[in-house]
Amino acid sequence: MLEYFKQTYLVKFWNPLPAIIALGILSTYYFGLSGSLWAVTGEFTRWGGHLLQLLGVDISRFGYYKIQNMNGTPLTRNDGIMVIGMFLGCLIASLWANNFKLRFPQSSIRVAQALIGGIISGFGARLAMGCNLANFFTGIPYFSVHTWVFTICMIVGIYLGSKVVKLPCFLPKAQPFKVNSQKSIIVSQKRGKILFLLGCVIFLLSVLWIVYLTYTSPVPKNKTMPILGMALGFGISFGFIVARAQICFTSAFRDLFIMGRSQMAKALIIGMAISSIGVFSYVMLGNGLKISWVGPNTVLGGLLFGFGIVLAGGCECGWMYRAVEGQVHYWIVGIGNIIGTMLLAFSWDYYGETLATSWPKINLLQVFGNYGGLMVNYALLFLSFLIVIWLQKRFFKHKAQNISKTYL
Repeated sequence: MLEYFKQTYLVKFWNPLPAIIALGILSTYYFGLSGSLWAVTGEFTRWGGHLLQLLGVDISRFGYYKIQNMNGTPLTRNDGIMVIGMFLGCLIASLWANNFKLRFPQSSIRVAQALIGGIISGFGARLAMGCNLANFFTGIPYFSVHTWVFTICMIVGIYLGSKVVKLPCFLPKAQPFKVNSQKSIIVSQKRGKILFLLGCVIFLLSVLWIVYLTYTSPVPKNKTMPILGMALGFGISFGFIVARAQICFTSAFRDLFIMGRSQMAKALIIGMAISSIGVFSYVMLGNGLKISWVGPNTVLGGLLFGFGIVLAGGCECGWMYRAVEGQVHYWIVGIGNIIGTMLLAFSWDYYGETLATSWPKINLLQVFGNYGGLMVNYALLFLSFLIVIWLQKRFFKHKAQNISKTYL
């Protein structure tokens, strides 16, 4: 019984649809209980700011860091402790499944892709005030028009990126060679047991940390209970589910354009539809919403972010769980992300007002009324679902036509 449970739920990868539905429900409860969004690049921006402070840079003169609430540390902020929890959840999942192994990039072009793609996506995410979480998966259910603009531009960026990475200069340079026999794959059961036990130890320590934070952290204003312990628990859950189901927002649309796969894209839309009604319920109970500017920053940021995540090979969720699996390529992507946020912060004062802060913040619930805004959001999600189906059919139709031309 225990071995069946281990193989089914801890070793084998999960179906993305129920996993994404679970993420949608969890992110809704996280919003309702903590008042925070499930988001990561805002916290990565603060990490970059803290790094600059350690290097002696006075970040108070940069307007973007004033927007980002640099108070506290990653260990005392809800977002900080949640992101740390995500890394822990991803690590626990990789250890339990025996997926942890150091793997290095096989070519210099891959290193360049990781760093440059990470910088572009980090810069784009913060220019648009959010990544594929705050501006897409957990953003669209929050009824801000800027999330829909970002999503459209992100998908265009992913499409352009999927074309660029197929250029000859980005293709693997490995040369085929003849072998005399099939190479046997040796799986060390001892190594698997050691990693599984290590995962159990980290899990137990994480639970103790949650209990400690629950009983020792202060109760924030307008809340009836401590938040930090809960944020850590949600973060571990987010990371574990993302790793077990291999959730990557890059692949959701990149694979749709390159291979005609629509399973992940459809699952994301269903997850957002479920999350929308939950968020709406909390809004009716008085929770505030994150609404951002609908300006050129959203358009440019979405395009850059979508292009960058394809060039890098993974979005924020994607590089996080791959990094803790030991893939060094995605360590570089993460470093690039933080560098990108720094570059945005350094340059924001030159164009922030023109591209962002002078533009309006538009809330669907205010424009169309509470129930009208909810219906508009669902109508847009339904339209998105139909477009995904159309793109899939269009892909295979063109593929069939190309095959028939080949044999004529």
